[in-house]
Amino acid sequence: MKYKHIVFDVDGTLIDTEYAVLHSLQETLRVLIGKEVPCDELKFALGITGIDALKILDIKDIPLAIELWENKLREYSDNTKPFDGIEELLKNLLNLGYKIGVVTSRTREEFDHEFCRLGISHYFTTTVCADDTKEHKPNAGPLLKYMQLSNTDDEKVLYIGDSEYDSKCAQNAGTDFALAVWGSHNKLVKADYFLERPADLLSVLTGTNS
Repeated sequence: MKYKHIVFDVDGTLIDTEYAVLHSLQETLRVLIGKEVPCDELKFALGITGIDALKILDIKDIPLAIELWENKLREYSDNTKPFDGIEELLKNLLNLGYKIGVVTSRTREEFDHEFCRLGISHYFTTTVCADDTKEHKPNAGPLLKYMQLSNTDDEKVLYIGDSEYDSKCAQNAGTDFALAVWGSHNKLVKADYFLERPADLLSVLTGTNS
């Protein structure tokens, strides 16, 4: 077994949140700056912390904006769900003896409120959220924190994400990286493996074709 820990990003990898994130951010900006920003222009916010996204948008009152955005995001909870095949993948990984973890740009509060209600959080033994580290993706900090908490090293970890931020985080931490093509907008992201669908990960890990 080359890897012992399979670590997932959340948004765009485990769960489909693009519609909810972009439209809630769009509504937040409509309230704060009185301007309609097209969702296509907000896709940079996918995969980074909400605070970092709002800083890029030059929002002055970040705490107010975060509170408003979180409230708007909850209104879109019905549009958020795990990608097809994710829960079956997680079950199979556990049956094969892998440890499964999460490294996400969500805060712990966001993770607990939004992710945990989806019914798959019990598969993960270690979770690292944005407020667990000083550095965030694309820096190595989140994955290094995961390795510290799980008492493992980089050679035993495979990180799976959908964005360039995820890829660079893995590179900086020295871990291998698999691109979740099913949730990614950029197939040019550097990766060790390209996964068209969740089940493809099992083919990579077992050396079989499906």
